Amino acid sequence: MSLETCLSDQKYLLMEGALGERLKREYHVKLDPDVAMASLIYEDIGKDALKKLWNEYIEIARKYGLPFLATTPTRRANQERVGKAGYEASIIDDNVRVLKQLKQDSGIEMYVGGLMGCKGDAYKAEGALEEEEAERFHWWQAELFQKAGVDFLYAGIMPALEEATGMARAMAKTGLPYIISFTIQKDGRLLDGTTITDAIRYIDSRVRPVPLCYMTNCVHPNIVREAILQPFNQNEVVRERFLGIQANTSPLTYEELDGSLDLKSSEPEELAESIKQLSKVSGMKIFGGCCGTDGRHMEQIAKSLVEKDRRENIQND
Repeated sequence: MSLETCLSDQKYLLMEGALGERLKREYHVKLDPDVAMASLIYEDIGKDALKKLWNEYIEIARKYGLPFLATTPTRRANQERVGKAGYEASIIDDNVRVLKQLKQDSGIEMYVGGLMGCKGDAYKAEGALEEEEAERFHWWQAELFQKAGVDFLYAGIMPALEEATGMARAMAKTGLPYIISFTIQKDGRLLDGTTITDAIRYIDSRVRPVPLCYMTNCVHPNIVREAILQPFNQNEVVRERFLGIQANTSPLTYEELDGSLDLKSSEPEELAESIKQLSKVSGMKIFGGCCGTDGRHMEQIAKSLVEKDRRENIQND
């Protein structure tokens, strides 16, 4: 089944929870200053830790019968950073290969995504590229993912419309389904001030094929709920196209969380309840975790979604 069909036919899809924070805090893995997690596949400890975390999330998806999305840990592995760190372009294919093997071994409905990110600071929108430059810059990574045979492309934590549009253009050229995930605030806007509604309309009007859907990540569900409830985001565009979240466990803002030395977290039941409240005001179907989440949070989210679906089916019978 293609990801497009899965998203259309399934009520909910589960996405992976946190990787980076867990690798540092649970496994004491040091990340590369340039490519971050992307080089861990070349180290036995790092590679084994990644596999353990992914397999934990895979087992949760299996337990609750949910399709599963996982992405390569390559958000910072663009051409500039890969070269600076002394790695070859094969770092992309090597990361994809690890995740594709886990997919093959999983025996569940699983999709492997190639994760890409903005050139500059995702939490301040500093150094954001203009549209044309962004397309050229991000094509290097998008093409490598295409050749490596990923199921979809995923643009994570995109704070500015211009660069997000350029990245969408690069992704669209691969012919692969792709998702654009924004960095958003409770005022209902990206960090550059663009409303969620306007961002979706702009990209959808300028890029062919359009993104499979839009998401947000590294943000608490309560912030997203407030953002969606802004009057200018209360429309069909947002409800039908803004379909996922990789949630933080902390309701703090980006400014409050960025560079924090201690992990900001909340209990799994609390996060799952916030996800449930968000789903009441949105059309979201893809639910994953980001900073602060672990297997407990992802299991509680999956359990909550399945139980919600069961209750709704009973009511409709």
